[in-house]
Amino acid sequence: MARYIFVTGGVVSSLGKGLSSASLAYLLQSRGYKVRIRKLDPYLNVDPGTMSPFQHGEVFVTDDGAETDLDLGHYERFSGISAKKSDNITTGRIYSDVLKKERQGKYLGKTVQVIPHITNRIKEFIKHDVSKEDFVICEIGGTVGDIESLPFLEAIRQFSNEAGRKNTLFIHLTLVPYMKASDEIKTKPTQHSVKELRSIGIQPDIIICRSERSIPIDQRKKISLFCNVSIDDVIETVDVKTIYEAPISFNKEKLDERVLKFFKIKSRKKVNLSPWKKITKAVLNNKRTVNIAIIGKYVELKDAYKSLDEALTHGGIANNLKVNLVRIESDFLKPKDVKNKLKGVSGILIPGGFGKRGTEGKIAAVNYARNNKIPFLGICFGMQMAVIEFARNKLNIKNATSSEFGPTKVSVVGLMSEWLKDGKLMKGTDKDLGGTMRLGSYEAKLKKGSLISKIYKSNKVNERHRHRYEVNINYKNQFENKGMIFSGLSPDSKLPEIIELKNHPWFIGVQFHPEFKSRPLAPHPLFSAFIKAAKIKSNK
Repeated sequence: MARYIFVTGGVVSSLGKGLSSASLAYLLQSRGYKVRIRKLDPYLNVDPGTMSPFQHGEVFVTDDGAETDLDLGHYERFSGISAKKSDNITTGRIYSDVLKKERQGKYLGKTVQVIPHITNRIKEFIKHDVSKEDFVICEIGGTVGDIESLPFLEAIRQFSNEAGRKNTLFIHLTLVPYMKASDEIKTKPTQHSVKELRSIGIQPDIIICRSERSIPIDQRKKISLFCNVSIDDVIETVDVKTIYEAPISFNKEKLDERVLKFFKIKSRKKVNLSPWKKITKAVLNNKRTVNIAIIGKYVELKDAYKSLDEALTHGGIANNLKVNLVRIESDFLKPKDVKNKLKGVSGILIPGGFGKRGTEGKIAAVNYARNNKIPFLGICFGMQMAVIEFARNKLNIKNATSSEFGPTKVSVVGLMSEWLKDGKLMKGTDKDLGGTMRLGSYEAKLKKGSLISKIYKSNKVNERHRHRYEVNINYKNQFENKGMIFSGLSPDSKLPEIIELKNHPWFIGVQFHPEFKSRPLAPHPLFSAFIKAAKIKSNK
C-alpha cells in the first residue's frame, strides 16, 4: 500500500510548497522508492487554462494534454517523473464532477453536500491511479485559513483516519519572519498557523520553517513546544541562492530521514546528491555569461515564463556558462528602438503567447534577428510571429497577419480546422476557450539533413503543444522558395511544426513548447543548441 504525504502551507502563499514537495520526491527516489506527486488547487476555475498569467503565472502542459499548475513543472524537473492529468485537480473540477453526477441521478435523490460528496470526490482523486508507488505526495494549494481550502483540508483529515495514521504524514510549511527593527526571528505566525490547522483536526508531523536567515535553537524549541512536534521535526529552510540547492538543503536538515523514520522504514539506497552539487556549482560559479533577450507581454512577472526561464538555465549548464536574461516588454518595443534595446544580446527568444497586443514589437525583434544573423528561437506564438515577419518582408505580402487578430484577407496564420488526437478527429473552435486547444504530446516528422534533425539526432520527435492557431500550410512553397524551410511537419504533413532559415547561422521556430520537457539533470537539446549558438555569437 502507498504511503501518503500531505503538504500544507500557512501564514502566506508562495512559500515554496511545490519546491519542497519536488525536493522531497527526489530524495525519496534517490533512496530507492517510487514516488508520485499531486497538486490540489482550491480555486474555482476548472483548470488554469483561461487564467491570466498575471493571476496565475505559467500554464504547464502534460504529455496527456492537461493544462495544470506550474508546480507540476517543478515536480517534473526535480523528480524526472512525467505528470499526468490525474495529478492535478481544482475545486472547479471537483464541483463540476459532483454536479454532473447529481444531474444524472447518481446520488439517488439525496441532498448533495460538501460533506460527504465533495470530500469523497477529493479522496477519490487522491488515491486514483495509484498502483505501485511507495509514496504519494499531495500538495494542498493556498493557505490554511482560506475558505477555499477548507474542503481539501477536511478531506485529507478524513483520508488520514480511513487510511490510518501510520500510512499518512502531514507536513506543514510556514513562514518564520525576521524583524529587522528588533533583530529578532518571530515564531508567532507559525504558532497561529499550526493552531489553525489543529482546529480542523490536523496535527502536523513535520514543520518546515521558511526563513531568510537561520533559526536559532531557542526559537526552534519554542516552535516544537507550542506546535506539539519533536524538535527534530522542526525543519528549517533558509533562502537559497538557486533553487537547485533545495534538495541538498533539505537533505542536510534530514527531512527525508524524518519521513522514513515516521513510516518506520529504512532507506534502500544512499542518497545521491552529486548531480545537484554539480549543477549548483555550475550555476553559481560560472564566470562566463551570455545575454539572451526574452521579448513578451508578461516579462515583468517571472512566473509567466517559469519553465522557459528554467530551460534556458539548463541550456547554460549544458554549455558551462551562465545565462543572463534580458527581459523586454514587447508592448513598448518600437522598430526604431530595436537596435538600441537589443544591443549586446547574443540570442533572441520570443515565447508563447496570444492576442494582438505587443505583436508589432515581436515582429520587429524577429526582423532584427534575421537581418543581423543573431540566433533566434520562436516558441509557439513566437514561431507564428517569425512567419508573419518573413511573409511581410521577404514574400512582400505587406498585410500578412493572423486571423487571431481579427478579420483578414491574408492569414498566413489561422485557426486550426481539425487535427487528429488519439485516433479521433478534433475540430477547432474559438467559441469555448477552455480545453479546446491542441493540447499535449504530438509527433512531428523532421526533414532529413535539417538543422532541427541534427539537434534532435532523429527524424521524428514528440513534444507538448498548447495552441489554437497554426501556420497556414498553403503558403509552404512560397516560403521555401524564399529560404524559410518547413523542417518539421505533423505525420500527415498538414500542420507545420518547425521552421528554420536556410541562410542564417541559427534561426528556428517551433509550434510546440520544448521548455516543458527540459530538466536540470537532462537539458533539452533545443535549448542546449540555442545557447551554444548564442555562445558562438558572443565570442565573435
